Amino acid sequence: MPDRYVLHEKGTEIKNVLKIKEENMDFTKFKWTREPESYTITDDTVEIVTKPNTDLWQRTYYHFRNDNAPVFQMETDEKYFSFIVKTDFAESHHRFDQCGIVMYLDSENWLKGSIEYENEEYQHLGSVVTNEGYSDWATTVIGADVKSMWYRFSRREDDYCIECSEDGIHFQQMRICHMQKGKGKIQFGIYACSPEDSSFKAVFSNMQLTECQWKAHDGQQPDE
Repeated sequence: MPDRYVLHEKGTEIKNVLKIKEENMDFTKFKWTREPESYTITDDTVEIVTKPNTDLWQRTYYHFRNDNAPVFQMETDEKYFSFIVKTDFAESHHRFDQCGIVMYLDSENWLKGSIEYENEEYQHLGSVVTNEGYSDWATTVIGADVKSMWYRFSRREDDYCIECSEDGIHFQQMRICHMQKGKGKIQFGIYACSPEDSSFKAVFSNMQLTECQWKAHDGQQPDE
């Protein structure tokens, strides 16, 4: 597709211009945080085989700090964009097996959206937002037969939105949040992990970087 120039507005002020190519992601721009032992990267897919006892969590409720899940991300200082990815996890079978979208800034500041396997009856579709060392988990129950999910991660300055979709067309909001360290340059991408004694293959495909699909609010105006 041809390059597209996208204008983003805040009030009447033009904030930024992003030149976007809607094509396969360039994985040479991605870097590992904790490179997994087993993975495969092709032109349009990433496969990660998780290791047991890998996780991301900070303090809240469980009173432990887990920070060893593999994360594959690219870096940007662009203020307005959306990142889309399809996840397939047919092999997930053990409690808390998960894969999804992530913005990992450091061990105490990150967010993620994923499906966490629970048992043969149900799973948790949810998101975790971690600000300054404390994780906040929000979930909803879905059937255990769901083995594929699309995610869309959007940025508007230092505010963020995570959405999900079963078909990659119709997205539903999962979470809107503010990140205390989410200004300026960030890293975002994908992750997979198995917090308990398990391992499975997570497949990521159909990745796109697009203009921001999370539109500016058209109701009450911001406070001065």
